[in-house]
Amino acid sequence: MELKFDVVVVGAGHAGCEAATAAAKLGAKTCLITMDMNKIAQMSCNPAIGGIAKGQIVREIDALGGHTGEVTDATAIQFRMLNRSKGPAMWSPRAQCDRGKFIWAWREALENTPNLSIWQDQVVELLTDKTQTSHVNFANDTRELCQLHVCGLRTMLGVIFKAPCVIITAGTFLNGLMHIGRTQIPGGRCAELPSLHLSESIAACGITVGRMKTGTPVRIDGRSVDFSLMQEQEGEQDFHKFSYMGEPRQLPQLPCWITYTNEAVHERLRAALPDSPLYNGQIQSIGPRYCPSIETKLVTFSERSEHQLFLEPEGTSTNEYYLNGFSSSLPIEAQIEALKLIPAFRNLQVYRPGYAIEYDYFDPTQLRHSLESKIVEGLFMAGQVNGTTGYEEAAGQGLVAGVNAARKLAGQEPFVMRRDESYIGVLIDDLVTKGVDEPYRMFTSRAEYRILLRQDDADARLTERSYEMGLASRERYDHWLRKKQEINEIEEFCNSYSVKAAYINKGLKALGSEELQRGCKLIDLVMRPQLTLSNLAPLIPALSNKLNSIKDRREEIIEAAEVRMKYSGYIRREKEIAEKIQRLENIRIKGRFNYEDIQSLSTEARQKLAKIDPETMAQASRIPGVSPSDINVLLVMMNR
Repeated sequence: MELKFDVVVVGAGHAGCEAATAAAKLGAKTCLITMDMNKIAQMSCNPAIGGIAKGQIVREIDALGGHTGEVTDATAIQFRMLNRSKGPAMWSPRAQCDRGKFIWAWREALENTPNLSIWQDQVVELLTDKTQTSHVNFANDTRELCQLHVCGLRTMLGVIFKAPCVIITAGTFLNGLMHIGRTQIPGGRCAELPSLHLSESIAACGITVGRMKTGTPVRIDGRSVDFSLMQEQEGEQDFHKFSYMGEPRQLPQLPCWITYTNEAVHERLRAALPDSPLYNGQIQSIGPRYCPSIETKLVTFSERSEHQLFLEPEGTSTNEYYLNGFSSSLPIEAQIEALKLIPAFRNLQVYRPGYAIEYDYFDPTQLRHSLESKIVEGLFMAGQVNGTTGYEEAAGQGLVAGVNAARKLAGQEPFVMRRDESYIGVLIDDLVTKGVDEPYRMFTSRAEYRILLRQDDADARLTERSYEMGLASRERYDHWLRKKQEINEIEEFCNSYSVKAAYINKGLKALGSEELQRGCKLIDLVMRPQLTLSNLAPLIPALSNKLNSIKDRREEIIEAAEVRMKYSGYIRREKEIAEKIQRLENIRIKGRFNYEDIQSLSTEARQKLAKIDPETMAQASRIPGVSPSDINVLLVMMNR
């Protein structure tokens, strides 16, 4: 074997898989190194993809040509569209997956990607060398710096991989330490060894390292559960799925189950708090605020008499269930005894207890928007090593890192998405601009342009751009063009077709909508909240014929057209706001100022601007501690 590659990806989790396939598709000779080929894309916590804002990220990955959406659809055992009671900007797809089949579907995708090799081993050292480079710090001040850049990796087996670009996607494995009560076990996941030494090798380059914590719940044997004492939660059987390509879901669809804790459960858990690593000083690092452990819920929400739990299947051919809402690092006996106080679990048997895990991450403000390190050229980072939590956030970063590693080698400009272009763009901009002080999780509230970043229009936002840079296939691009044409034709029809009051009023009354006083264009009816294209079609034969002429992806196209028409005013207004902000994005300031010498800036602004070294004026305006008056100072200096 020749162990010289263009790109080497360290870690085959969700970030690593997307990074490796993206780089390889763009022509880079790529190697993916994993500690266990049988755990590729392992769902370490909940075997589910998507959710609030996370589902939008997966649809963006798919629109760009990534694989997470396709793999999810192929292995989904329950699908739901969350937030249906709210507007379409909040709709978020979520799927429960078969954990084992998910791994093998991803492995099949990897092994059938040209230019991509897989190597099973553990990386222990990042190899770098130095070159003299000319670097402009600020106006009229050119300095010679000694620049570190990647040249390869060394593994535990003593193998040296040569590569000018390396992507670190090691998840929770870097110096991973698991906690169950007062018991501490080195590991990156239950029963899996941690990655030692690599973190120290990266820190030796001058990259800041911190510690974070996450956790996972107990896994339950379904044969010991009394399902008759729980509330059944069925999935949905409509046309929705994650990928814009491929077939509908193929696997049997399984229900989830809902139950609740009670005061007896809480009393048993409180008695164990002195042995909780979170409260006895054993764990010092910060955990995810929005996915708290059951012991954290008891302390933070002490007034609550119950907490909702979801029992979710792990697959079609296993009795293993995941207990969503009961993440814990309490002693094993406390977890089991407390759960047995829930009626449905009185005969409980478990496969393994919940545990917490601490791991190393790297300060993401030391990255560029391309996810390349500002300190070590050719070093890219993606996923939990950047301080995020969640499969979807990791996969989105991985795709961007893989694309940019390949583009760097080809001498091309970095691929960077704006905040009004994708949730992935919001995610990365937040990381590199604001940094993290807790595991970062995406929410719709983090995006200021939510109406532009809907789950239904990710292909409209991203597929053409992805095709132009060579990631999205011609098949995917043509797939989008056909959909685009159909949507435009529906909109044009609704804008031009006239409806007469005498022919429509009886039907409008039956639908609970106000009758017309005179004729109008069909678009005016579509804009009404009670009316849809589907319930108008039986009243208007011409509309029915138009919709029935759509042979492929009919429901998807009708929904997309309807959302665009109903929310056209909001969409137009948000685009105008985004265009105004874009003016600041077009003012590039990197290398223009020595911030430490600008006394008219606040002390905090000088320190933050010097640390982040923002690319644009807009990025500078989003740095915490940089006020509007500080931005005005920079704008005045730019004019000078």
